[in-house]
Amino acid sequence: MALIWAFAVALLLAHNGYLWLVKGVVPDTDIMALLPVEQRDPVLQQAFTHMVDAAQQRVIVLVGADDWEHARAAADAYNAVLSKHQELLQTGVQLSEQNQQDWLAPSQQMRLSLLTPAQQTMLREQPPRYWVDTALQQLYSPFSGPKLGAWQDDPFGLFSGWVQARAQETPVRPRDGYLFVENKGRPYIMLLMNLQQPAFSMATQQAVLPLLEQAGKAARQAVPTVELISAGVVLHAGAGSAQASREMSTIGIGSLLGIVLLMWLTFRSLRPIGLIMLSIGIGCMAAFSLCWMIFGQVHLLTLVFGASLIGVAQDYGIYFLCSRVSVDPSLGSWQLLRRLLPGLVLTLAAAVIGYVGLALTPFPGLRQMALFSVLGLVFAWLTVIFWFPALLTANTLKSSSFAGWVGQTRRHWPLLGLNRGSAMAALLFGIFAVAGITRLTVNDDIRSLQTPPKALLADQIKLGKLLDAPTPVQFYLVRGASAEQVLQREEALKRRLEPLIAKHIISGYQAMSNWTPSMQEQAANRALVTQALLGADGPLKALAAQLGEDDSWVAQMRSRALSAAADANGGHDLTPAEFLKSAASEPSRHLWLGKVEGAKGSVYASIVALRGLDNYGYLPILKQAARQLDGVSWVDKVSEISSVLGHYRQYMGWVLLGAYAAIYLLLFTRYRSAAWRVLTPPAVASIATLAMLGLLGQPLQLFHVLALMLILGLGVDYGIFMQEQSMQRDRFAWLTVGLSAASALLSFGLLALSGTPPLHAFGFTMLIGIAIVWLIAPCFSQDSGPDPQQEKEEKNANKN
Repeated sequence: MALIWAFAVALLLAHNGYLWLVKGVVPDTDIMALLPVEQRDPVLQQAFTHMVDAAQQRVIVLVGADDWEHARAAADAYNAVLSKHQELLQTGVQLSEQNQQDWLAPSQQMRLSLLTPAQQTMLREQPPRYWVDTALQQLYSPFSGPKLGAWQDDPFGLFSGWVQARAQETPVRPRDGYLFVENKGRPYIMLLMNLQQPAFSMATQQAVLPLLEQAGKAARQAVPTVELISAGVVLHAGAGSAQASREMSTIGIGSLLGIVLLMWLTFRSLRPIGLIMLSIGIGCMAAFSLCWMIFGQVHLLTLVFGASLIGVAQDYGIYFLCSRVSVDPSLGSWQLLRRLLPGLVLTLAAAVIGYVGLALTPFPGLRQMALFSVLGLVFAWLTVIFWFPALLTANTLKSSSFAGWVGQTRRHWPLLGLNRGSAMAALLFGIFAVAGITRLTVNDDIRSLQTPPKALLADQIKLGKLLDAPTPVQFYLVRGASAEQVLQREEALKRRLEPLIAKHIISGYQAMSNWTPSMQEQAANRALVTQALLGADGPLKALAAQLGEDDSWVAQMRSRALSAAADANGGHDLTPAEFLKSAASEPSRHLWLGKVEGAKGSVYASIVALRGLDNYGYLPILKQAARQLDGVSWVDKVSEISSVLGHYRQYMGWVLLGAYAAIYLLLFTRYRSAAWRVLTPPAVASIATLAMLGLLGQPLQLFHVLALMLILGLGVDYGIFMQEQSMQRDRFAWLTVGLSAASALLSFGLLALSGTPPLHAFGFTMLIGIAIVWLIAPCFSQDSGPDPQQEKEEKNANKN
């Protein structure tokens, strides 16, 4: 069997080598992939990806100074550094007067079809005299606003007003070849850069972040008082990677050294450490390979949660090693294995039951986590069964004085029974548990799991306010059978959003229909302009009289306008497809999804993004605006992802309770009326942990519940080891529990020092729970009486 297992391990090693080195696998990081397939909306998923993909690769830097000349000098110095590294960061092309004019060309040809909601209202309500005065002001006043083309093309300023409305969608303006924004008289030049490599690649971060720092130094050297405001996913990813590296070098190395020291003190040999790492490594390789073959992908959270099997898988090896040094050397390793097999089978079965409960959930992510963990535990367990007896002979390991001392400490623990002390302890624990759990709150908000550096967060907030940029995580998704229907539904939505702008709930919105109204709307606009301004007795004729022109001039002006309308009516309407070919569409391309594949076939879709959303208390009002509008849905990815985490937390809670019940039935088959002694320590520890969280004011999250599942798996192992000691008078079971608990605390408890909230929550829960299980497990074991052989060897150990 050992040789057969060696062949199986060789296959696993080869497959892992192929996946990681040849295929170059990358774990899935999309948290929405954890949702049940029937609950996932493919169009919504594409919309969210469409919104964030471009932003993910973009870096924005605002270069601020007291005046324009200093801001430009600093921006030039900043750009000079970056221009030498276009293979890493592609900087934006400087603007010219020509390409600015080119932006307006497609819209200018269709000027009669483009009106703002305010212009539509004025055309219906204002008298002819108003329009005559407006035209005269456009002609004579130097303060009437920018002139876009000849006055004869737009005498009433409708197209100019429409362009100004589009310009109000962003405070960014062009000047001297740069884009800039102004705040309280202080200019900020905006530098847009696109990463040429993935933002989440550590190689990208290591190359780009020093380059940005070098560019910042150049800007400060040129203008010492310059203000630099930076934002980008790569900055946050780099900060997270740096924090992870620091924690790995402190927490990871510290826990590893602690475990090595424990093993050395116990066995005076490095071989046990190598054997345990071997079993865990084989378990992890098998879990990854088989999950990849079954699911075709492995999620990053699966790897994070699956790493917890290390804390459980090590118990099998530690139990065998401690038993090997405790029994009579004349007993062979295979005979020892047969003696330990019932307890080892129970520990594996109990762990598998807990994880199988996850596999029965409707969440693909939990099923994948469950299968990964079960496979890892089974393969680690089989490694102990098939290889440890062959690799460890009776004389391989020797007991140490440290191991003997740990074994003696067991006698100092009190046993719970029907007495006054036990009743008092139960009462005090009950008061503590009730006081803590009644204060326990819940928080599934995904934002609570993120702690970006304060400087980056401050820059992000300030940049968002200066640019009045829309949020990529809250928006409206509009769908329809055609592009025309999507635009019409956008226009219906915008009519509901206009009152919200007036109430300052939002500052505005971005939509494709702002630039390319539906054909229905364009036709209605042309008809409205023709009726209100170009009629026989309309403002145009009154304007001619005011200017001293005759009827031929009126006919010429009317013909000039109506010819454009005729061309448009002849099939030249401005469409999203045509608009997206123009340079002017670049800032709005993320709003149009076009034809996409949905759950029920192909549909057309677009996004309406919101500006100025800085109060999350208004989210219900914005959600209400989409009610009963065909094809319009409100998207709040923060709430959606938080809801996913909440579902996981609740489901995991029920799975945890079911696991306790199933494991009790399993334990009852061997221990009968003593089964409660095995299960009570992890249950008490879990209740105490929840109470502690409540008293400390820490809200319950998914990662706390995941840790409670691991506390159950480890705690049951400790209970089984202690109960087996009572049945077989195995005097080294307490040493097994101590080594396993100390290793788990070093492996997971030190994560409580992490600055990453999910890891901190997991580590803090493990720290409290495992420590309590370790402390109380002996109190629930049965007293099997003194072992003469044990007392004799302990006396010899004391002498040594």
